[in-house]
Formats: sequence, C-alpha cells, structure tokens
Amino acid sequence: MRHGITLFTSDRGIRPDVAAATAESRGFDSFYVPEHTHIPVHRRSAHPGTGDASLPDDRYMRTLDPWVALGLAAAVTSTITLGTSVALPLEHDPITLAKTVASLDHLSGGRVRFGVGFGWNAEELADHGVPPKQKRTALREYLEAMQALWTEEEASYEGRFVSFGSSWAWPKPVQRPRPPIFLGAGSTDRNFEWIVRSADGWITTPTENNVVDNLARLHKAWADAGRSGNPEILALAGRYDGEQLKRWEDAGVTEVIFGLPDRSAEDVVAYIDRLASKLDH
Repeated sequence: MRHGITLFTSDRGIRPDVAAATAESRGFDSFYVPEHTHIPVHRRSAHPGTGDASLPDDRYMRTLDPWVALGLAAAVTSTITLGTSVALPLEHDPITLAKTVASLDHLSGGRVRFGVGFGWNAEELADHGVPPKQKRTALREYLEAMQALWTEEEASYEGRFVSFGSSWAWPKPVQRPRPPIFLGAGSTDRNFEWIVRSADGWITTPTENNVVDNLARLHKAWADAGRSGNPEILALAGRYDGEQLKRWEDAGVTEVIFGLPDRSAEDVVAYIDRLASKLDH
C-alpha cells in the first residue's frame, strides 16, 4: 500500500514545493493538492462536511491553482507522484486543461495522477457555465475529449458539452494511454457506476466512514462490468491509526493519503517527520 500526503494549498503556510520535496525525502509516494477557483459568497449548496452553506476551513477561498502548485512541486522532486484530490475539470476549457495536464506529465516524467470531482458547490460550477444537474455527463465528455487529445495524432470530439474538429495537440502524456483518473466522490451506487465506466479508481471523501464494505461493493461492480483487475482505491486518512491502515490494506486499499495541518512551514515539516516515523519510512 502506497502512502501519500495531501496539502490544502493556500496563500499562507507551507509552500507546495517545500511540502512535496519534504514528503519525497521522507519516503512518501505521492503528493496531492485540491482545487477551487473561487467560492461565491451567497450559496445554497451545502458543504458535505458541515451539512450547510458554512465552510469548515477558510482555505477554500484561498486555494492555490493546483497545476501551478504541482508544477512547482515537479521542479524540486524526481520520484513522488503528483496528483489532485481533487481537481474540478468542469471549471476549465477541456482543450486547454488537456494541454496543461499533458505538459505536467511530460515535464515530470510521467508522474501525474488525475483525481477529479463533480463539484459540490453548485454556485461555483454555475459561474463557469456548468448546469449542476448535468455535471456527471459533462465531466465524462470532458475526460473523453481530453483523452482524444492525449492519444490521437489528429484528435476530434463531438459531444453535447465539448466539440472540436480534427486537431493537432502535443505534448502527449508520458503515461499511456493517459494519466490514471480517479473520482473523488461519495460511495453511492451511481458514483461507483461512473467510476466503472470512466475512471481507474476511487478517492474516498473525508467523511467516508465505511471504506472496507464500500470498497467491496466497488470491486463487485468493477467485476460485474467485465473490467480486468481491480480499481485503485485511494483512501483519505485523518490521524495515523495503525490498526485501521492494516484493515484497509487487507481489504484492497492501494494508497492512503494523509492530510497536512494548516500551520507554519516548520510545524508541517515536523508533522511529516512524525508521520514518516510511524510508517517506518
């Protein structure tokens, strides 16, 4: 089971390049960052963690651009994988985003792991012109269109939300046919069906409280759909819990991702050191 960290990047605290370089030097396998372009002040959308329009953390409104953050991380690391937990592709032009992801995968030597989400904040999505009730279909089309640009010499795509004629687009990602895609979402049947059709695995939500049983449900859906092997399972963890990690590994979790505290750079480095010592890195 791989061990990674996720940094809720913001315009304060530790920089993503410092955090990623520290994590790599301490033996961690992966480094993740989230995404929000902005947070509308007036919202009806309930945050999954609070259950209402309040935010659990003011970093939601201070989040750094994930691709700039990961570019900085790529420049000071060589082995750690670089991912999003999660990115919101629907808040971008898919042609431009395909170029960004491919460029990072090219320059990092094939280290991108593309965690995506539908987006819980309907008002945020609406500001980008996304109909909230159609975000599942739209995200599927965006990813299909991006894969065409990543894999075809002359790419084209025709869909409801994305459409472009025969086009050239380089660089292609180092990873073939594309960087792995993971959906960060709740453990519903509908979400698992989406993963089975359009992704390589699942990122659990911070509020997921039954990883083992729900992982088994996803494995069954995966097998029933005729997909080979097993989906990757990226489980978000809070504090270190050795017994929980053992249960997760036995159940088939492929990677556990630990969150970092919102503290000074010195404190975060010390936190990474303590966590690494517990994991025997």
